[in-house]
Amino acid sequence: MKLYYSPGACSLSPHIVLREAGLPVELIQVDLASGKLVASGDRFRNINPKGYVPALEIGEALPLTEGAAIVQHIADSHPEAGLAPAAGTAARARVNEWLTFLSSELHKSFGPLFTPGSSDEARQAAIKKVKSRLDMVEAALADGRSWLTGEVFTIADAYLFTLTNWTGPTQIGLADHPGLAAYQARVAARPAVQAALEAEGLLQAA
Repeated sequence: MKLYYSPGACSLSPHIVLREAGLPVELIQVDLASGKLVASGDRFRNINPKGYVPALEIGEALPLTEGAAIVQHIADSHPEAGLAPAAGTAARARVNEWLTFLSSELHKSFGPLFTPGSSDEARQAAIKKVKSRLDMVEAALADGRSWLTGEVFTIADAYLFTLTNWTGPTQIGLADHPGLAAYQARVAARPAVQAALEAEGLLQAA
């Protein structure tokens, strides 16, 4: 499999899931600023017309895109890895609920903080929204669960970890969210996560 990624971007989530599943993966780095593949200089939109990562080649004409779809595909095609409950179960619905929340509410809220030229007003509004969404995650973790949906690490945890890492470069931090900070440290300590961070040159950032 080939995963098109940019270091620290949302492509880190499927990268972690691939390593958690023990699957071999060829990493192809994308320079998002230029829209080109780092190694070859080829235009990334020729591979993924959307122009953003992640993208995973799965043997079809165009790669699979959208992080939530990619991690579910990996989990469903390799159920032995135990990274998601079976489709159609209440437990799987809960994982999907979190994936949707992370994608639509938390992930997108960071947008203005990574957009050059965002006004101070837009940035402050984004910070307020991100913190409010982090509050919701903090509340969910307050019951002492180890992972987002309970005592089993799932694909939702790979996504949440990726997003919590963004609180560093945006200077939001996790000081106001101690449960989430402890959670982030637990995820970071996993061997597969360490391997993904090292491969992307992010080991010191987590």
